[in-house]
Amino acid sequence: MDKETMRRSDKIEYKTVKKTKIRKRGIALLILLLLIIIIPIYIVFSYKSGLNTAKENGVETEPETFDAVDNNDGKKTMLIVGKDRMDEGAERTDVIMIAQYDYMTKEMKLVSLMRDIFVEIPGYQNYKINAVYSLGGMDLLREVILHNFGVEVEEYITVDYDAFTETVNVVNPDGIEIDVEKDMSEKIDTTLEKGVQRLNGKDLLAYARFRNDEEGDFGRVRRQQQVIAALKDEIISVGGVVKLPKILGTGMGYVDTSMTNGEMYRMISSYLIRGNKDIDTLTLPLDNTYQFMDTSYTGNVIDMDFETNSNALQEFLEGSSEE
Repeated sequence: MDKETMRRSDKIEYKTVKKTKIRKRGIALLILLLLIIIIPIYIVFSYKSGLNTAKENGVETEPETFDAVDNNDGKKTMLIVGKDRMDEGAERTDVIMIAQYDYMTKEMKLVSLMRDIFVEIPGYQNYKINAVYSLGGMDLLREVILHNFGVEVEEYITVDYDAFTETVNVVNPDGIEIDVEKDMSEKIDTTLEKGVQRLNGKDLLAYARFRNDEEGDFGRVRRQQQVIAALKDEIISVGGVVKLPKILGTGMGYVDTSMTNGEMYRMISSYLIRGNKDIDTLTLPLDNTYQFMDTSYTGNVIDMDFETNSNALQEFLEGSSEE
């Protein structure tokens, strides 16, 4: 083959390679463009699909008065309440938690408050903390947390049991893996057997609510934190992240919160994408800082050393879990 023929062959090969690269770039650009278009559509569609779950079940939520102030400290401190049954015409709170997300360190913290803690209630006589919501809603509960523990919460989230059940079923229709610590059936409308298994929303809620044993509420709070950890692990999986818009939509359809949809999605996305996935937990009262006490008008209560527990709570929220 002469030199002229070789040059022509090289030119043809060069043009072919160049066309191939241009074609690949074009395909990559087209795929990127489609993703830019499809992903927002998917997020919006999935989120609305989740919201519709609540609407189809006739759920309506109304915002509550909540006179809180943002601390502007780079952290979001939230009061989370699980609504209990109606008791003598009053709605009690079965779960009371303080959650905090730190946007700087990407840490999530969760504090469980025992429902029978005997607290001072501004404008009322002392009572169990789970009765505060029935007296004055979320804003009075915010005042009680500040008055008794010295912690100012900035947002609130109230959740009913339908919200929990439906959200769990969206996270994984096959159930959430949990290690059931013992056989359970009394006063939870289902039968659970000891061992590792997958529980649907209804059964997982029953597991988290069970307290008919020697541990009582202390065991229930521990199981609630176990359930939250299991849900977190499921959501941060690849499948869970893909479902995040629908999960959030389903939850927001059932819950009442002072946070906007944008604030909620920003916080959850920040935690799932960049956050430390280990949730740091605390339960109050601390061991050896309380005693049980009988009262004439509200039965057995937890009489707590507030100074010790308040200091522990404030140090927990203000410090870093890496310390």
